Amino acid sequence: MLDTAPAVRKTPDRKTSGAARSRRRPRFGPYLLIAPTLVVIAVLMFWPMIQIAIMSFQKVGNRQLRGEPAEQVGTENYKTIFNDPFFWQTFKHTVLFALVAVSLTMIIGTLIGLLLHQLGRRMASFVSGGVMVAWATPPVTAAIIISWLFGSTGGLVNWSLDLLPDWLVGGGWEDYNWFATPLSTYTVLTICVVWQACPFIAVSVLAGLKSVPSELYEAARVDGSGPWRSFWSITFPVLKPIFMVLLVMSIIWDFKVFTQLFIMSGLANRDSFNLSLYAYSEAFGSLNPKLGMGSAIAMVLTVILLIVTALYVRVMVRQGETK
Repeated sequence: MLDTAPAVRKTPDRKTSGAARSRRRPRFGPYLLIAPTLVVIAVLMFWPMIQIAIMSFQKVGNRQLRGEPAEQVGTENYKTIFNDPFFWQTFKHTVLFALVAVSLTMIIGTLIGLLLHQLGRRMASFVSGGVMVAWATPPVTAAIIISWLFGSTGGLVNWSLDLLPDWLVGGGWEDYNWFATPLSTYTVLTICVVWQACPFIAVSVLAGLKSVPSELYEAARVDGSGPWRSFWSITFPVLKPIFMVLLVMSIIWDFKVFTQLFIMSGLANRDSFNLSLYAYSEAFGSLNPKLGMGSAIAMVLTVILLIVTALYVRVMVRQGETK
């Protein structure tokens, strides 16, 4: 016998349909919240960067600063700096310094973070606050302090080295000038930069270590793993995203070091220039400024840092896809 009962039509639930419509409706609230920040970034960063990019294709000097129109020279500024051996010398200084400073900063900062993790809560907080003083010190102040310590007249480092036996450190330290050669200048600069940057790395690593379950280390100790193996088997894989962020930030910071080197070496010692100091010297360091040349050097440095950032973003995206 056939079922002749009328089919019951299910009406959609109003709450369900409303939720579906709200999901399909574009939400502008988050964009409105970040809009003021984007405007500030655009005004303070993007617009000056665009102006520098435009100026790098122009000849801008005293006449242009007095109101005359800038002369378009195309890629002449870039050809000039790329054919200049001094540009490649400053590029070598920048890369080598960043390589050494970033490596030391990451290694020493990680070791300090691991040491802080072994301390009690109160002692770790006290020591962390103490080391953060170095990170909070302005670069100008840090450069002046380090310059005084390594000064050739009354410097504490020279005085201390002069007290040591000559067979151990050699003689003639009383009036030794640490800022006479590029090697000694960048040695002092590395000490200054690493001293300031290590606390931030240490505190960041300490914060990451707090998220690692203690059961993993207990299981590793039961299996007979030592501290070295536990670090590479547990700590480093878990904190790899944090290390990547810190690495990229350190590269960006050390590639564009300017204040410390400017105070220590100045514009007189051109043999110790890096790209940042070279760009400043060309743009503002003489009576006949070459703002176009300085802008071209600054754009080269900016492109290098953008490439580093793009590589970091690509690595992070790939890690997110594999998870």
